[in-house]
Amino acid sequence: MSVQHDGAPATEREPRTDAARPANTIGEIVFAVSCVAIGIVALVVASQIHVPPTANTVGPQVFPYIVGGALTLVGVATLIAVFFGARGEAEDSEDADAAKGTDWLTVAKLVVFFLAHAFLIDYIGWPFAAALLFFGAAWALGAKSLWRAAVAGVVLGILIELAFGVGLGLSLPAGPLLNWIPIFNG
Repeated sequence: MSVQHDGAPATEREPRTDAARPANTIGEIVFAVSCVAIGIVALVVASQIHVPPTANTVGPQVFPYIVGGALTLVGVATLIAVFFGARGEAEDSEDADAAKGTDWLTVAKLVVFFLAHAFLIDYIGWPFAAALLFFGAAWALGAKSLWRAAVAGVVLGILIELAFGVGLGLSLPAGPLLNWIPIFNG
């Protein structure tokens, strides 16, 4: 016998009525349409990838086709489910207060740090741009210890740079402070 959080057995629960179901479906519809649109764009862009004549049967188009197809199918399935009455429900473990509105200042801070990260990669390098993004996100989301966030950001940025350079043989822009170190150049 399964037990709900309120202690009542699941078999004794009252079935959910349409009146108890949230009427606002705009979020679900926007999500589903966004998945379909991104999936279609991925499929169109994947079809334009140049396949060299020396490519094996699994060429560079396969993974984008899989991702684009999956996104499109998930979006269509979600859209159909929403039109037939399925709704996303908040889990009991979520600690967000649904009555409170969106904190647009926090969203704006995150967007600013993300854009700064994208702009600064070429100028200060990946590790320090990633560190700035990590620090900014921690600050915007209310981290208690900002110096720990800064140190963690630098360590994560350098570790990611090393993982790409040493592990994958790819080089992210190291920037002027780390460019002279050969290990950071792939």
